[in-house]
Amino acid sequence: MNNIISLKNINKKYYSDRGELVAIDNISIDIKEGEYVAIVGPSGCGKSTLLNIIGGINKQNSGEIIMDPSIKIGYMLQEDSLFDWLTILDNCLLGLKIKGQLTTENIKYVEELINTYGLSEFINSYPSSLSGGMRQRVALIRTLALKPDILLLDEPFSALDYQTRLAVSDDVYKIIKDTGKTAIMISHDIAESISMADRVIVLTNRPARVKKVFDIYMENKSNPINNRSCKEFSKYYDMIWKEIDFHV
Repeated sequence: MNNIISLKNINKKYYSDRGELVAIDNISIDIKEGEYVAIVGPSGCGKSTLLNIIGGINKQNSGEIIMDPSIKIGYMLQEDSLFDWLTILDNCLLGLKIKGQLTTENIKYVEELINTYGLSEFINSYPSSLSGGMRQRVALIRTLALKPDILLLDEPFSALDYQTRLAVSDDVYKIIKDTGKTAIMISHDIAESISMADRVIVLTNRPARVKKVFDIYMENKSNPINNRSCKEFSKYYDMIWKEIDFHV
């Protein structure tokens, strides 16, 4: 399978009156088309900075991102950021409207996504009537409406309670796999990362470097909830836990 995006020797520094702060130190990563990659590491190590560089929100000081110019990137944040005064359909169409792509074909595509993922009865409702899990589905549909090739997920379930988090991770995983998207997720949750990802990349404490990469193989891999019961799950959890320095 071909690489859809490659990071080569990425470095990021910040400057202030206190001097130079190195956030990202010489990171190189290849992401294959259709792959689900999770990036984990200590709090404040630079995970979000790296994701923002991939998404073009931040600019690296040096290094190269190799990606076909036609590749489109979508971003799903920690908060769903739905507008309470817009209906579910209008929230899902917002990105298309901003980009001037509100065509009949695209509206139909969004309506199909809403129907496929169990929100058709809420299409004319407002966000206040939805559960936290439903709101996250709407946020993902809004991102998918722009037909991105790569999805960047910044702690997408962190605002949800544990039970909802498990259910929504299943929903999001299914949607991403059904649509054949490439996904790059940052998370502080090791179990979540193992249960969803094809590969888990562990970063060091700041400045962030790639410490270790784990290819996640489970003989009976299915969905995130069931994956937690696979015999290989605890092995990966223990190995990844030992690589993360939570005490620095």
